[in-house]
Amino acid sequence: MNVLQLMQQHDAMPETYKQLSVEEMETRVARVKRELGTRLFIPGHHYQKDEVIQFADATGDSLQLAQVAAKNKEAEYIVFCGVHFMAETADILTSDEQVVILPDMRAGCSMADMAEIEQVERAWPILQQMFGDTILPLTYVNSTAAIKAFVGLHGGATVTSSNAKKMVAWALTQKERIFFLPDQHLGRNTAYDLGVPLEQMAVWDPATNTLLYDGDVQQIKVILWKGHCSVHENFTVKHIEHIRKTKPDMKIIVHPECSWEVVQQADDAGSTKYIIETIAQAPSGSKWAIGTEMNLVNRMIQQHPDKEIVSLNPYMCPCLTMNRIDLPHLLWALESLLEGKVVNRITVPKDVAEGAMLALERMLARA
Repeated sequence: MNVLQLMQQHDAMPETYKQLSVEEMETRVARVKRELGTRLFIPGHHYQKDEVIQFADATGDSLQLAQVAAKNKEAEYIVFCGVHFMAETADILTSDEQVVILPDMRAGCSMADMAEIEQVERAWPILQQMFGDTILPLTYVNSTAAIKAFVGLHGGATVTSSNAKKMVAWALTQKERIFFLPDQHLGRNTAYDLGVPLEQMAVWDPATNTLLYDGDVQQIKVILWKGHCSVHENFTVKHIEHIRKTKPDMKIIVHPECSWEVVQQADDAGSTKYIIETIAQAPSGSKWAIGTEMNLVNRMIQQHPDKEIVSLNPYMCPCLTMNRIDLPHLLWALESLLEGKVVNRITVPKDVAEGAMLALERMLARA
């Protein structure tokens, strides 16, 4: 079942919520939180708007939040302020009695949507024919539960941007090649850091069902799915050149979902967690250009007034799908619970959840 089908099964928020003042919505959210107490848990992803993140019981990246939700055995309701694949992971990792809710079903992830299970199931036999049983699939956690299940059932594992290096290194001890989904940039940057030359990397194009590679295919070590993050792909070498020219004493730190060229020219690269920690630990007066999502960059600017912080791309918009969760949707989802009604519940089918759990457990055991 895809996101669109799920959206059609769920209620739309009443228009009346859009007419409320921010002050009234904040008061009402706080009231629901008090009334539900420990029965309610609200995880909030780092990329969420401030209007939502202020009510989060925990903030973090997608896997961190799913793990924190899994440890919380008290909460009956987990209202996930993030995107669809994150809520799926939370549902997989929590108990059957716990209800996972996504306040707005339109909150998806363009990268996760770039790898559909039907496309992967078409690609796999072709790759098996080309390379035999020499490929281990890995998927970024920014992927659908169905993709995670496919990877799990074929001996592979999930990865995060924090542990990708460790997991890719492990995978290359298991099989001669890896098939990395759905973000080609994270896969390329990670494999390159581990010493795999670009000449040994190919790209699988799901649109044409073909392997993009010039040369002897038997030299290929890494097969990258042709997918990307729409936000991080908007940071370019020209942005780096502009910073070098106008602010030569400014350090540039980027997320590994940026292109290989951008990562190579930056001073540092790492996961969202790594970027947050690096800026927090940097000396007062230091200057930083950050290549990641705009809500997070703006939050770091506010949190560190003693440092000069800018976005690497000053014209960057926040992640549109991440920004779907807003105060009206959060309030509606919470007040519906008080009325005894669950809206926008995320439920992963049992067989899919079991396969995905295999992929997640292989990662959690190693990284």
